[in-house]
Order: sequence, then C-alpha cells, then structure tokens
Amino acid sequence: MSDEFRMAIDELADEYNRQAAQLRETYGKLNELTVTARSDDGMVTVTVGPRGQVQNIELDPRVYRKLSSSELSRSIMEQIGVATGEVSARTQELMAPFVPDGLPYEELFGEGASFESFLPQSVNLPSRESEGRR
Repeated sequence: MSDEFRMAIDELADEYNRQAAQLRETYGKLNELTVTARSDDGMVTVTVGPRGQVQNIELDPRVYRKLSSSELSRSIMEQIGVATGEVSARTQELMAPFVPDGLPYEELFGEGASFESFLPQSVNLPSRESEGRR
C-alpha cells in the first residue's frame, strides 16, 4: 500500500473516530432527555423520558373536585402527547447532523432502532507486514 493511500486511509479512520465520538456524546444527551408538560389549568403534570416513556404523573389535589374522570383522563393523555412530541422533536434536533439527507427520520428512530444502526460495519485494514508480502 502506498504511503499516500495509507495516509488517506488514516485520515478517513480519524474522521470516522471523530464522528463516532460525537455520536456517542449525542447519544448520552438523548439518554438524559426528559420533558415535563403541564396542563393549562395546572391540574395535570406529566414527565416523559428519552424514549417517550411516562416517568411521572402529578395531579393537583383539587383535580378531583374540578374534573370528571373522563376530563382527567383526557388531560393526562393530552399532556403525555405534548411531552412525547417534545421528546421526539428534541431527539430529531440532536440527531439531525447524523441523518443523511433524504432519509426519513422515522426510519432511523422507529421501534427497535439503536445506536449501532448509525455505525458502518467494522473495517479491517491490512497490516504493514502483509503489504510487504505482495
């Protein structure tokens, strides 16, 4: 392998390592992402985690005097929707630098997506010793 070719490969490897480190950092931020949504009347507060899972629901003690069970249910579901929508928007914003142009966000972040889906398969380069045998 020529020195120029080897230098080009080394530069590509360095760039890959830089992007992988940036992706790991972003993935860490995603794992810490939480959003809290509060109803306009302040009766219902919902906190949602990084993958849209409900982490907490807080109800104002007056909620039982002010809302019927169906209104309470609707309010909880609305706040879950608001919070999960915000988590999705923040996730999309954080991951935008890594998503190729024209590739729909939903294809990468649907059910079963993982960090590894963003990384290419490993590349094994020939060692300098094997270059001399050719």
